[in-house]
Amino acid sequence: METKPPPELTTRAIVLAIVLAIILAGANTYLGLFAGMTLASAIPAAVVSMGVLKALGGGHILENNIVATGASAGSSIATGVIFTMPALIILGYWTDFRYSWVLAIAGLGGLLGVFFSVPLRRSMIVDQGLAFPEGKAAAEVLKTGEHPEQGLKLLAAASVIGGFMKLAAGSGLRLIPDTAAVAGWFGKTLGYLGTNLSPALFGVGYIVGLNIGIVMLSGGVIAWMIAIPVYSTFFLGADPALSAEIAAAGPIDAAYAIWSAQVRYLGVGAMLTGGVWTLISLRSSLASGIRSGMMAGRANAGDVTPRTERDLPMRYILIGLVLFTLPLMMLYQAIVSQWLVSIPMTLIMIIAGFLFVSVSAYMAGLVGSSNNPVSGITIATILFAALVLAAIMGRDSSIGAVAAIMIGAVVCCAACIGGDNLQDLKCGYILGATPWKQQTMLAIGGVSSALVLAPVLNLLAQAYGIGVPTETHPNPLLAPQANLMASVAQGIFGGELPWTTIGIGAAIGVAIIALDEMLKRRDSTFRVPVLACAVGIYLPIEVSVPIFAGGLVAHFVERHYAPFADASARERIHQKGTLFAAGLITGEALMGIFIAIPIVMAGRADVLALGAGMQFGGWLGLAMLVGVAFAMYRLATRQTVVT
Repeated sequence: METKPPPELTTRAIVLAIVLAIILAGANTYLGLFAGMTLASAIPAAVVSMGVLKALGGGHILENNIVATGASAGSSIATGVIFTMPALIILGYWTDFRYSWVLAIAGLGGLLGVFFSVPLRRSMIVDQGLAFPEGKAAAEVLKTGEHPEQGLKLLAAASVIGGFMKLAAGSGLRLIPDTAAVAGWFGKTLGYLGTNLSPALFGVGYIVGLNIGIVMLSGGVIAWMIAIPVYSTFFLGADPALSAEIAAAGPIDAAYAIWSAQVRYLGVGAMLTGGVWTLISLRSSLASGIRSGMMAGRANAGDVTPRTERDLPMRYILIGLVLFTLPLMMLYQAIVSQWLVSIPMTLIMIIAGFLFVSVSAYMAGLVGSSNNPVSGITIATILFAALVLAAIMGRDSSIGAVAAIMIGAVVCCAACIGGDNLQDLKCGYILGATPWKQQTMLAIGGVSSALVLAPVLNLLAQAYGIGVPTETHPNPLLAPQANLMASVAQGIFGGELPWTTIGIGAAIGVAIIALDEMLKRRDSTFRVPVLACAVGIYLPIEVSVPIFAGGLVAHFVERHYAPFADASARERIHQKGTLFAAGLITGEALMGIFIAIPIVMAGRADVLALGAGMQFGGWLGLAMLVGVAFAMYRLATRQTVVT
């Protein structure tokens, strides 16, 4: 007979998880549109939970785990939405984000992701014992959280720093610019170098590490220090329209014009290659994930199951899959108005959803959620869906690209939640949590996050613009993945794309893959993931520079501890630095959302700007960023590492 179960899915835990999920969804929406990256947030949520529940009289470790589980859904749902749904704005299908549609895609896609991943838990966590590194790290934080006040204060202080620097930047007080950049003509050759002054990007770099930072910066070098100079020197004369535009522009605007019209499509080609390679390289993982689900489905339901092994019942899973699929089919029918198209769309969504949730869960177990190639999975889904729909509807269909994006959006949300679900369940497995309660909390957190995404997206779109530069918003939030998804879908349905440049980018992607495979065979600790390099090619180089700088600080922290700690101590080494980085990201992202409110209300981008005499150049922003780097290093190296 089991003893009374510990408090877990309590009212206060549910409420706190929902609040944190909504906050983290908003923060990651801004970060993903800005930098093309989102980050796992279970550890910061766990630290906040420990502090808040302790202030309310103490919280059981499993209550804190439930809060972290529900809160992490906010990041996952935001990732699935921002990677895909801004493509509908870019394609011109929407002029704003429709609340009911975003809620349906995000909420139902997230629920499908939870249900698809439930049968995978026993095989991947219990039987195969996959690592799920972020789940293990979150469990360590929860187990050693007797005194959470220090971590909570660290998060709060870093959030204030990140928020202040965002307020001081170009969309706020304009005390400092958003970027520090120089450019110039050297004969016919155009040169450009710049860095963003964002503390959030610096925090991203610290978390992802030096390897990813180097790879992303290398992509930026390919685009901005090789491709743009080469194009301006040898090929600009062959494009009279672009030449005329550049003739009337300064060197910085000229570099951006060449990047926007031609060079960024190198990144599109490289990402397409990366998406296809993702499927090829994960074929065994895919097969393993499918086998896991089938074996779990055949498990003997008549056995008396311990509390720590009870998943959501399979009959409820099957009923839920039917109930949540039907509204999506009706949504697809509302788009295409042809049952012979909407039914195949639904079938593609279901099959691709289960396949890629399995892949996402397996990859989360191997390399963690932050390194999970969800964008590659989504590219492959949209490409396949677009080809099938083109065969049914014809390449001249005006709605085909939109239909493909809608399929990819559901699959992307499901895949993001699926990987996150297994990561959280690994943490719960270590701590002795009840799986069905975590699965329920993840579903609640996902739906709660979906409720706020459309208003946040509309606020950011009105204040900053998304994806496409306009006269009102010449420097919009880039939304790189959504731009790519729109390009892929549009290209299949007769859109005008620079296919030669895309082909060259695809060849660059092949070369990167070959280099990475060579490093893999040599058992090198340094790797070159093709999608990270492709994103670096696609984004402005100033985005990659602070990410590289943050990774460099993380490397120096590891070097500081190298004589005293082995590789297994890495998570403990970076615990304070990671919390500080998470605070920088959260503070800047939330301030970006808050600043958008007066901008939209006033209808002016400079509503908060100080007078010209109080607007300093990039030197002040650089000095502030150097100060942040120094503070992070000092903080991360003032601790004792237990080996």
